[in-house]
Amino acid sequence: MLPIRLFALLALLLCGTAWAGEFDSCKNEFAHGIPPLVPHEETLEPRALCFDEFAVLHSGISHTPVYVAERLNSRLLLDARYNHRTNRFFADARLPRSERAELYDYRGSGFDRGHMAPAGDMATEEAMAQSFSLANMVPQTPVNNRRAWASIEKATRHYAMRAAGDVYVITGPVFDTAPPTIGIDHVWVPQHLFKLVYDPTTHRAWAHWLDNTDGARVGKPISYDELVKRTGIDFLPDRS
Repeated sequence: MLPIRLFALLALLLCGTAWAGEFDSCKNEFAHGIPPLVPHEETLEPRALCFDEFAVLHSGISHTPVYVAERLNSRLLLDARYNHRTNRFFADARLPRSERAELYDYRGSGFDRGHMAPAGDMATEEAMAQSFSLANMVPQTPVNNRRAWASIEKATRHYAMRAAGDVYVITGPVFDTAPPTIGIDHVWVPQHLFKLVYDPTTHRAWAHWLDNTDGARVGKPISYDELVKRTGIDFLPDRS
């Protein structure tokens, strides 16, 4: 049986085109400046958040991102090598208190605060500091976060360093029908994680799909069509 469609249990989100205006100041993080198309009615209290080097569609129901988008290239990643990691996680004050995760939700939970847009991708110290917003985090099992998922992040950077131009990456969680939660705010714990990589120069797109368990192993990437089938989301609506 295929994994449950991303957030399908709550009828997903407002159609992605309606969010284009919300992402006006960070459209460059999306291929062709177009955010993903997420069908059906708005039921997850979604909010678009722009950061210096990534964009987040956040759910006030799950208290996690729906997806996080970023643009990578060799110049940005070379600059990122010189940043000092701060590890200063923070609750994002742009989100209403009832919609956001707090630091205490993760404390003692047994889960890492797992970056969707990695700190290691950020070209400036300010962008790197912003990546520690809890709006960019999901509860992730520790070994998964530090080993299997870290190797996927490293492989993505390695590809972007060798690519001829910009590479677009979209990362997010996938939840079961009755997801476990952590903390007072009931932050949803994902069953799976995905990282989509799209190179518009070569027109290639593929996705890493990983169980959110400490025993998970990195497998062969899945196709873009398979990712759309599993999630119900058209992440690259203008892809030719």
